[in-house]
Amino acid sequence: MTQHNQSWKEASLKASRALNLLSDEQINKVLLAIANEALVKIDFILTENQKDLVSMAKSNPMYDRLLLTADRIKNIADDMRNVAGLPSPLGKILEKRTLYNKLKLTKITVPFGVIGIIYEARPNVSFDVFSLCFKSGNACVLKGGTDAYNSNLAIVTIIKSVLKQFNIDENIIHLLPAGREAAAELMDAVGYVDLIIPRGSQGLIEFVRNNSRVPVIETGAGVVHTYFDEFGDNEKGADIIFNAKTRRVSVCNALDCLIINEKRLSDLPALCKKLAQSKVVIEADTKSYTFLNGNYPADLLQKTTPESYGTEFLSYRMSIKTVASLQEAISHITQFSSKHSEAIITENEEHAAIFNKQVDAACVYTNASTAFSDGAQFGMGAEIGISTQKLHARGPMALPELTSYKFIIKGDGQTRS
Repeated sequence: MTQHNQSWKEASLKASRALNLLSDEQINKVLLAIANEALVKIDFILTENQKDLVSMAKSNPMYDRLLLTADRIKNIADDMRNVAGLPSPLGKILEKRTLYNKLKLTKITVPFGVIGIIYEARPNVSFDVFSLCFKSGNACVLKGGTDAYNSNLAIVTIIKSVLKQFNIDENIIHLLPAGREAAAELMDAVGYVDLIIPRGSQGLIEFVRNNSRVPVIETGAGVVHTYFDEFGDNEKGADIIFNAKTRRVSVCNALDCLIINEKRLSDLPALCKKLAQSKVVIEADTKSYTFLNGNYPADLLQKTTPESYGTEFLSYRMSIKTVASLQEAISHITQFSSKHSEAIITENEEHAAIFNKQVDAACVYTNASTAFSDGAQFGMGAEIGISTQKLHARGPMALPELTSYKFIIKGDGQTRS
């Protein structure tokens, strides 16, 4: 183990303990100052982001995730202000009682300590992670991808400059080198890092889960389905499908597979009409292909392959599966879902209730776009990721999910016999 690697671990651990002494008022002032500084330094951030962008083809699905714009930075600053305005998740009393022996027991929320984030070409994550970790009293260690290193470095430089102004230990945020060796060191940092959260492709998430000695919360890839039921409304359906697929194709809540009841196949051309405007390539099964052939641009219509289902496309591409019943739709989702976000479009309340009960996903929608699976949209200010597992946290994770708890016991000389 090198001295450099040892030093960042010890420095992060030490900084996390000092962070516990900051008041929520102090934390909020710092977050607001960083939000303002991000706006002041927009040109600097965009210049560094451009250094990363020139090395990536625009056709790469990751390009949109890597891209920063003035508007996106303004939105990031707004999210940081929102986080500053949220109540502190720390010191909340979860339980309070007096035991039979007169010991006074209180269960309260506390920070994890040091949180490591391993992520790909998404520089906005650097701002989001810091704001949520800082607000919840956690130090953070960032391991971004090589594709976004200049962007991440610019963002961390801005954050550290503001921390220095407030005389706060800069080691509460640390950016590791972009190479794989740094990721391995982070995943092996038992005793220094309390939790690792991977954000990115299924391959990245599986790699971290299989190789980390530090506990992991999975933020799974989004293989997202929307089922257009026998009782679905055409107008709602067309709008929801279009929004879920095209609002932003490179994010994990984007639609990948439209499931349609065979009794509504005649409505499929109308449901897909808007998609052609965005040049969405449709991979259709045999039944749906018959109804779309001649009613959807031929150059955008293909037949399904074995890879059409269970794939997170992250591009202007989606598949269609025809089913005979609600239960068949649920079975298809069960087989191919990543348990991220799933939706049903129906006017039948019984069908909606069955779908909500039987579909195993972090977010289950009725008559709404899956694009709403987002911490900011859920009123959390921002998110550190969307968990697809069931232990500790599930769905969009924000401030409450970045805390643990401990028991505080007060006595007056009691001893145990």
